[in-house]
Amino acid sequence: MIEWNDTTILFAGVVAVLVIASLIGFALSLKSGSGNAVVQNLNARIKAWWVMTAALAVAFMAGKPGIILLFGFISFTALREFATLTRTRRGDHWALLASFFIILPVQYALVWVGWYGLYTVFIPVYAFLILPIASVVRGDTTRFLERVAETQWALMICVFCLSHVPALLTLKIPGFTDRHLLLIAFLVLVVQSSDVLQYVWGKLAGRRKIAPALSPSKTVEGFVGGVASATLLGAALWWLTPFSPLQAAGMALLINLMGFLGGLVMSAIKRDRGVKDWGRMIEGHGGMLDRLDSVVFAAPIFFHVTRYFWAV
Repeated sequence: MIEWNDTTILFAGVVAVLVIASLIGFALSLKSGSGNAVVQNLNARIKAWWVMTAALAVAFMAGKPGIILLFGFISFTALREFATLTRTRRGDHWALLASFFIILPVQYALVWVGWYGLYTVFIPVYAFLILPIASVVRGDTTRFLERVAETQWALMICVFCLSHVPALLTLKIPGFTDRHLLLIAFLVLVVQSSDVLQYVWGKLAGRRKIAPALSPSKTVEGFVGGVASATLLGAALWWLTPFSPLQAAGMALLINLMGFLGGLVMSAIKRDRGVKDWGRMIEGHGGMLDRLDSVVFAAPIFFHVTRYFWAV
């Protein structure tokens, strides 16, 4: 098991921040009234963070089984959200059934046993070959390439990329035995904090739109302030990782940039489909993918950079 002192410090700090944020949100709601949309959105986000923090805490206490099950559930939910926006037809039913009930469980089973050589190629190689076969045998050629590509990328984003979070538990890092849960905490906390801080900086100082066609609420000032603040947070959390403070800052900057770019990609998909949110599962955050779009793109990069430079 990981050192409980480190875990206690980590979650105590997160709870303290949430308590302060809740008090600030309550004070703002009293001052501005119930009609202020920005304050309502802020309080909804804080409430959602309480729920997500509780879920992560339970998973952490359960160790590896808890993390695998939690992210397996997240992948299943995210895949369902993505699938609802794809232009599937009756001929895609077998491919979808295989995606949900064969490919997804197999990917997480491979992560569970730590079979790196297979879980890194299972979806982008074998599943990508199997899915068009499952669709073509039904004989429906209408928009065939488009339908297959959408299902493939649903798996890539919702299952393959997200499975790299629990895959961090399989890394063999000298001097870091039984502390891999803290590495997951670093990834999730830094990337998610970047999202929140970009929102805060954007509301406080945002002037210039950074990608108005994709996400009108994102600003240059919010992006710079949020990424810089979350990078400093990553440096301060170096003790959760095998990195030095400077290395932790570099890793934090990398995953924050990937998270931001990932958010733009996911926004582009939503714009293409004419929807605001991926779903309505999390109050104040939309669907599961709305909350984890940045983690989706940051996780594989974080995993492979860590494995290449720190693992044996």
